[in-house]
Parts: sequence; C-alpha cells; structure tokens
Amino acid sequence: MSEMGEGLKKRILAVDDDVIILTRISSILRNDYELITINSGMRALRYLDLEKPDLILLDIRMAQQDGIETLREIRRREECKDIPVIMLTGVESRDMVVESAKLGIHDYLLKPFSSVELLKRVRRVFGQDETENEEGDE
Repeated sequence: MSEMGEGLKKRILAVDDDVIILTRISSILRNDYELITINSGMRALRYLDLEKPDLILLDIRMAQQDGIETLREIRRREECKDIPVIMLTGVESRDMVVESAKLGIHDYLLKPFSSVELLKRVRRVFGQDETENEEGDE
C-alpha cells in the first residue's frame, strides 16, 4: 500500500478559523502540494481520525479549541504524534512559542507571512529547501 510514486503530492492539512488565511495558504501551496483546509481544531481532529497528512499548518488562536490544545490532542494520538507541525500565529508570544516547542513543533510562522516564507518553511520540513540555489540571485 505504499504510494511512493514521484507524481504524488505531499498532503498538507491547514487549520485556521480565518477563511482569508486559508485561502491565502491554498493559493500559495496548491500547485505543489495536496491541500486540505479546515476551519477549526475540533474538525481537524475528526479529519485526523480518518487521514494522516504529511504536514499540519496550525493556527494558534482559534475559537472553541485553540491550536495549542489541538496540538496536545494530536500528540496524544499514537498514529499522529510524528506528523510535522508548523504553528501559525498573528501574535508574537514567547509563551505560546515555548509551549508549542514543548509539544514538538517543527517551526512557527508569524502572520502576516509572505508566500516565499511559507514555501520555504514547508520545503524545509520536507527536506526540499532550495535556498542554496538562490544565493546568487541578488
């Protein structure tokens, strides 16, 4: 059942309660990755009952269940605890970053973010970082 074909795109789950952010993430990543957008932590957990993405982009501040609590629940699940997570936040809070780091995030990204920065962080998680090729471009 291994699907290692070159034509298959990595699957990214983007979780944010702001539709504008989800639309932006989708427009940046949809050409290179299979993108699933979900607007709440609770819905993300239900999705994870059925599917295992290759990466999760998770907003910290969401209504009902915030990203930290959602991440705690993800890490409690044996089948999900190794999924890389990039936290998205609109507020630079040292406590939130430290708490996220304790839960094993791979990176965090401050909103608003640039397309280049989002792509760079995602590629880094997948070992596709191409910044070495851009050194002579300035």
